Amino acid sequence: MKLLLRILVIPIVLAAWELIARAVGDTDFPPPTTIVARMYELWFSGPASRVFLTDDAIDNLLPSLGRMFGGWILAAVIGVVAGLLLGRSRTATDYVDPLIEFGRSIPPPLLLPVFLVLFPKALTMQLATIVFGVIWPVLLNSIDGARAVDRTYTETAVVFNLSRAQRLRVVVLPAASPKIFAGLRLSLSLALILMVITELIGGTDGIGYQLLQAQRSFDGAGVWAAIALLGVLGYVVNSLFVLAERRVLVWHRQSGRG
Repeated sequence: MKLLLRILVIPIVLAAWELIARAVGDTDFPPPTTIVARMYELWFSGPASRVFLTDDAIDNLLPSLGRMFGGWILAAVIGVVAGLLLGRSRTATDYVDPLIEFGRSIPPPLLLPVFLVLFPKALTMQLATIVFGVIWPVLLNSIDGARAVDRTYTETAVVFNLSRAQRLRVVVLPAASPKIFAGLRLSLSLALILMVITELIGGTDGIGYQLLQAQRSFDGAGVWAAIALLGVLGYVVNSLFVLAERRVLVWHRQSGRG
């Protein structure tokens, strides 16, 4: 019964939205069918040779994905490496902890004026904002994961004369990976949000830029189409990440059951 209700919730909401929107007749509150038609027109009505992507999709959707994943990957690499190193050194963590707490307390959008001055190129500014905003969950979870490694594992690695780098790679990284993946998943959602914000403020292309242009041209359906596309994109990206996480961490679940 619960599964049936979960399946029916979305169609019921969409049907109610459709009826209410058509009854109201407000162009700023279009029905879902109009929004889907606008999404198709803007991004997915291209030729089959280009996987049905339009010029707008190539010029805006692909750059947005590039910024989001580029900033997220860069933050992931820096956050995981720094987090593992700090997590295995209590002294180093004590020194930098005030800086970490200060940095993570700053809302990334507040730094946009600073990044606009420091990085005149739009792409550099956008990547810097995304990296700054999404690195903290990865860094903190990596530190926590590295600290929580069972001492038996590290002592066994010492007995086998593994170097510090080998211990980090062979022992600490796998043991900390569940918490690292939790941080990566959270940071991926933040990357999508910050990608849109940077495109709204300092972008010349991208989904956020298209949303702003639609708003300025009083294209209500275009605004909602961009919002819907971002929602679908976030859902798909998160679902794919969860699938990848389950595959990578299958050993962790099996060892937990054992």
